[in-house]
Amino acid sequence: MRKNRTAAVAAASFLLLAGTCIAAAPSAYAGSPGGTRANDRNTDFNGDGYDDVLVGAPGATVGGRAGAGLVTVQYGGASGMGTSRSAVISQNTTGVPGAAEAGDAFGQAVATGDLDGDGYDDAIVGSPGEDLGTLADSGGGVVLWGTPKGLTGSASTGLEADEPAKGGRFGSALAAARFTDTGDGDLLAVLDSVGLAIFRYEAAPAAKSATGGSGKNLVRHSRTDFAHKAPKARSAAEEPPGIRPTNLSTGDYDANGFADLVVSGISVDDDSGHGWSYVLPGTASDADPLPVLALRGGPVVASGDIDGDGKDDLVTGEPQGPDEGGESVAGGMIGVYYGSDAGPAGEADRWTQDSPGVPGAHERGDRWGGDLSVGDTNGDGFADVAVGAPGEDIGTVADAGAVWVLRGSADGLTASGARDVNQDSADVPGAAEKGDKFGAQVSFTDPNDDGRFGLLAAAPGENTNDGVVWVFSAGSGGITASGSWTYGAGSLAAPAQDARFGAAVDD
Repeated sequence: MRKNRTAAVAAASFLLLAGTCIAAAPSAYAGSPGGTRANDRNTDFNGDGYDDVLVGAPGATVGGRAGAGLVTVQYGGASGMGTSRSAVISQNTTGVPGAAEAGDAFGQAVATGDLDGDGYDDAIVGSPGEDLGTLADSGGGVVLWGTPKGLTGSASTGLEADEPAKGGRFGSALAAARFTDTGDGDLLAVLDSVGLAIFRYEAAPAAKSATGGSGKNLVRHSRTDFAHKAPKARSAAEEPPGIRPTNLSTGDYDANGFADLVVSGISVDDDSGHGWSYVLPGTASDADPLPVLALRGGPVVASGDIDGDGKDDLVTGEPQGPDEGGESVAGGMIGVYYGSDAGPAGEADRWTQDSPGVPGAHERGDRWGGDLSVGDTNGDGFADVAVGAPGEDIGTVADAGAVWVLRGSADGLTASGARDVNQDSADVPGAAEKGDKFGAQVSFTDPNDDGRFGLLAAAPGENTNDGVVWVFSAGSGGITASGSWTYGAGSLAAPAQDARFGAAVDD
């Protein structure tokens, strides 16, 4: 049990953007144990063995400050998750660095991991709209440390960029996993408009933090500008472009026991508008890592073991729908790269709403693949894929949104048993309304630890941007709408008006 924190988080950048190109890590970079398979999920803040649920509401008004933002945590247990065992945390919570200010968007991005290796998972919350002095939208973040009592503001640690800049939006995407075998905890990846920084928890004398709070010092390594060109793609003949990165994911695609980091975004050269993802492999510090991979697909990414071979698979979402080989996919598409000894391998297995067996039909603006989650819904050992389409029209109701679940199998992703749900589906609470954006966030979670992952589907546009989350349970047949229920910020005693509750859900 940690009674007194005498260590600090140290940051070391290993990947940067150089202009419009993403710069690869040097070959000496080492990753570490981790992955996203069910036995490595890191969402247990109080160490009781049950998954907890972290939700962001970046539009929430806190202390009279519109758009200051907040997060909520709901604790799992033998009976699953509910609204009674929960907490609400903002920058006005005692012990949290900074203060709630208009437009901070605290909770716009969230992630979890055991950064200090004490057995209690920690929550990382991004606030990309944070102003630092006169630097508008420089961005920031906070680490809320897990304890036997769960998350509190006490002893939390502030994060900011090495060189804060106007519009930097530090904390716009987050991910945590065991990228290296040095140290006891997970490493934290934080994205901003300049590049990517990696933070590590290290023992150090306690000192008052420059960002306020508990006196936990943030020790940083200086940024290093590596090569100014994108890495070569291994699975495609075309030269990969530079990207504007927007999302992060982790997975152990070669099953070496070390997490790999995926940086995904939109190309910024003549191929502008297409998604690309860069995979930075993890490995032991005394072994040579695999080369950096550049793969078509993104900017949405998720990972899990779909074919049950012990290797995570990478799923990419391209909701903006560019043409692919002359075939219009204006409604959006997803791609699956299956894990192998060489990492995500081969050409992507592409899916759209027009793929055989997938319910519905693609239409421009559906944004199919706008969010993704991967998890085993029926305990058969094969992870399934949830696909959000927040722009889906339900009848004549524009942008009401919908969610699909495609099943995993020994042969990979399959449409057999696929289903879709929306607010007009039987047994689903509510009704489809214009601009709800149901499915803008999807997340599989197992809060009762029965080995079957239920589904959270968020509609941050519900009730004119108040936001609502739907809870779907899972059984032997996978996800079911029977017994599904909803909750919003108000259900957890948090400010609800225009909160955009569910704009971020930890996955």
